[in-house]
Amino acid sequence: METRKRTYVKAIIWNLIGLATMILVGLIATGSIKVGGAMALVNAALGLSMYVIYERVWARVGWGREV
Repeated sequence: METRKRTYVKAIIWNLIGLATMILVGLIATGSIKVGGAMALVNAALGLSMYVIYERVWARVGWGREV
C-alpha cells in the first residue's frame, strides 16, 4: 500500500503541472492572465481534492496487485 505522504506528494506535483497547463489554456481562451489564472486555481483545487480521494480509494483495492 502507498503511504499518505507519497499520495500527497504525487498529487501536488501533478497539480503543479496541471496548474501551469490550465493557466496557459485559460490565457489562450480568454486573452487574460487574470481570468486564466483564476480558472486554473479553481481547477487545481478541485483536481487536487479529487486526485487524493481517487488515489486513496485505489490504495484500498487489491485487484490487479501481485505480491
